[in-house]
Amino acid sequence: MVGCAYKLAEGLLCESMPRRWAHTQGVAACARNLALLLGDRAAGLEAAAVLHDVGYAPSLVDTGFHPLDGARHLRTLNEVDDRVVRLVANHSFALLEAEERGLRSELADEFPLLDEPLLVDALAYCDMTTTPDGGRTTSEERVGEILGRYGADSIVGRFIRRAAPVIYASVGRVRALADEAGFAL
Repeated sequence: MVGCAYKLAEGLLCESMPRRWAHTQGVAACARNLALLLGDRAAGLEAAAVLHDVGYAPSLVDTGFHPLDGARHLRTLNEVDDRVVRLVANHSFALLEAEERGLRSELADEFPLLDEPLLVDALAYCDMTTTPDGGRTTSEERVGEILGRYGADSIVGRFIRRAAPVIYASVGRVRALADEAGFAL
């Protein structure tokens, strides 16, 4: 599944959105680094990490809300399991942004939040500690970068301001788990 995920994401993002592809590769690298913490769930996290932003691909844009657009496409593919699709649909607290866009019920009804808090936190950690160019950063810097790029009063700006406390808490839980395991992030 992971190999197919890379091939799919690269095909959708590499040429049309090279910066988004760089971010995606950084998020996936972060997910690979969490493999020892996640055990048998590591491959699912890595697949979701490499697929999390495919909804930005011009050929997939429908609603303009990338978690929903990406997940709708992914659920049509036999190679992508439901767990990964639901992680993509709900990555980085997407329900809060869906609410800002008037799409909360669509997202929640079509792609219920996965009841695996560690995977949800791990994907948020990977996404929200990776720069747009694929480098490592803090979640605070990442939230600030998003606010600066979109503006505080935009849909994304309103969402990220609302989501910041839960993003920081999610990142904190992953860091705490890593510390408990003696694992350096």
